[in-house]
Amino acid sequence: MSTEKKVALVTGGAKGIGLATAKRLSQDFKVVINIHSDPTPEQLKIFDDYNLTYVKGDVASEADSKQIISDIVDEYGHLDVLVNNAGITRDKLMTRMKQADFEDVINTNLTGTFNMSKFALKQMQRQRSGNIINLSSIVGLNGNIGQANYAASKAGIIGLTKTIAREGALRGVRCNAVAPGMIETSMTDALSDKTMDYYKETIPLKRFGTADEVAQTVEFLIQNPYITGQVIAVDGGLTI
Repeated sequence: MSTEKKVALVTGGAKGIGLATAKRLSQDFKVVINIHSDPTPEQLKIFDDYNLTYVKGDVASEADSKQIISDIVDEYGHLDVLVNNAGITRDKLMTRMKQADFEDVINTNLTGTFNMSKFALKQMQRQRSGNIINLSSIVGLNGNIGQANYAASKAGIIGLTKTIAREGALRGVRCNAVAPGMIETSMTDALSDKTMDYYKETIPLKRFGTADEVAQTVEFLIQNPYITGQVIAVDGGLTI
């Protein structure tokens, strides 16, 4: 089946920044979200409210990633936007970090972004149009204590983004990255009150950002046709 409405795929779209992005894009796109496990009844209601379709699969798996893209193209005839948002953390000081914890984060965050981008880019190049937005982090720009694995994965995403932008531009495909700072999500909910107070005092705007404020930036990068290969920090001035 082919559809005239543009199609957007958001990975890790069941909650947080991914869900906020899916909601915002649903105004103008047919949105498909990729999730790793079965959604809860509450999530299903949200998906229904925003007319979101979901597909299960592990972005760290090359086979799953290829199938996800193939299924979407078979269903709708095209893929216009890919938002690589799926990510995990396994925080620990580097001297105490197990290799498995390092590899798990790299596999999901960085290899997952590569896998999905690879197969999406092939389709978009055939279309001679498309847009890939990768979720990096200010941790990928600056590093962070206890996040060697996460920082490495998010820094890698920046290099990957710039390469995709150069290769994609040859056939009308753009690629940019968003680097959120301290955003109100389940990841920051796990922080201690002391850590949260520290960051709120350090951030020039004196507050954490919202998932929708990140989603607004994703939407802006999709809409502006002359931006590619860029990394935009959404951090309240934390990296000034």
